Formats: sequence, structure tokens, C-alpha cells
Amino acid sequence: MSLQVAPINGTHIHYCQTGPKNGPALVFSNSLGTDLRIWNDVAPAFADRFNVITYDKRGHGLSGIGGADYTIDLHANDLIGLLDYLGVKDVIICGLSVGGLIAQKVAELVPARVRGLILCDTAPKLGDADGWNTRINAIREGGIKVLGDAIIERWLSPTYRRERPVETAMYRDMLVRTTVEGYVGTCVALRDGDLRDAATRISVPVLCVCGSDDLATPPDVVREMAGMIPGAEFELINGVGHLPCLETPELLSRLIDRFIKEKNLV
Repeated sequence: MSLQVAPINGTHIHYCQTGPKNGPALVFSNSLGTDLRIWNDVAPAFADRFNVITYDKRGHGLSGIGGADYTIDLHANDLIGLLDYLGVKDVIICGLSVGGLIAQKVAELVPARVRGLILCDTAPKLGDADGWNTRINAIREGGIKVLGDAIIERWLSPTYRRERPVETAMYRDMLVRTTVEGYVGTCVALRDGDLRDAATRISVPVLCVCGSDDLATPPDVVREMAGMIPGAEFELINGVGHLPCLETPELLSRLIDRFIKEKNLV
């Protein structure tokens, strides 16, 4: 398959589009320090009937860094711009970590275009300013590699790291090869982003998912988010860390599929 790229908001966004283009659209938005490949074992479960779109947010994967200051609004408008470029009118969005904030922001900016949200291991507000500033300063001084092992421990459960060391090393490489500009810029966006008020106004069906071993967004944080969003559902995946799309892709796919069917989103 040839590379798919779109000129969006002064940079280029790398994306992958599979399935019937006239089908209902399902978009997957990535976490900090990852690229669209984290959905490789989830997206195919929907490609027979959905217009499935995965993409690298700016500063990650094969997308451009751009010249604008990073904010959650900017990332959300990049996704809206990609949907415009692809001619997609409305969409179900599955967002992981910062991808979940992007999904929430898209629902705030263009509510009529969002049918439903699957929010994985995320919250309307992630972390605090001191924590983000400490990470930003460390990476600016020593690169992402200085925090690589610590971040992987927050991403993946102890069982996964022990039983799948080769895959763990590969995802660590994905992390540390992210551009410093894109990673730090997105850290700034997360530090300054706060969607708690907006979360209370989300009016579409929402499924909140969290791994029980998630150290980045622990279950209580995600459960609290589900309580803020009117009518939101919460699902806990036992024995899994911050990235259920990597550790239990089949189970996550089933949860998404069941949610879409139960809520009649297509």
C-alpha cells in the first residue's frame, strides 16, 4: 500500500484508510509517543464494514512537526481537517490517552459530526503542571531515551513485559524515536489542556475503557471521567496496562463492537 498523506493546517498528516469508503467512519487516535501502528491488531476487526481511519498526530510517526504551538485544540483541528480532506461527514472516534482528549475536543468543536466516543485510558485532564514540566525538562536535556524505561513501565503490564520482551523492546523504540519537538509539544498541550467542563456537556454515547494495571491513567481516574460524562459506560480490562490495543486487542475490539451495536451508532 502506498503512503497516504494529507496537507493539514500547515503540515502533513500521515494516515491509513481501509474498508469501504462509503461505510460508517471509525477513527482511531493514538497516545503520546506512539504512531498509528498501535491499532494494527484492532482496526482489521472493523475493516469489513467500516471506513477505518488511523493516523499519526503531528510530531509523531510520519506526520510533520509543523510550526504552530501545540494545543489540544490544534490536535483536534488536525483531525477535523483530515476528516474534511477525506470527505467524512460524521464519525465514531476511539481515542487512547491524549487521543482521548483529542476525541473529546472534536466532540466539543463539531458535536454534530460525532456519533459516539470510545475513550481508552484517558481523562478530560491528565496529570498536573509540575509533573509535565519535570518530564518536559528531562526530555529537553537528555532526549526521550532518558525516560524510555520508566514510560514503558507505565504503558505495559508487568506480565506483558515479562512474557513479550521482543515486542516490549519494539514499542520502546517507537517511543524513543518520536521527535522531541512532537513529544514535548504534545506534553505542553496535555499540561495546558483541561476539558473537565466540556466533558459534562458531551451528549453522544460514550464508552470509557481502562486497563487495571494502568499507571498513567489509573482506573479510578477513568472511572471518574465516566461519572462526569452523562450516560457514559465504564469497562475495566483486568491485567492490562495503558495500551489495551497492544495487550488485549481482541477484547478491546469486542468491547468497541458491542458498544457500537448496543448504541445503534451505525
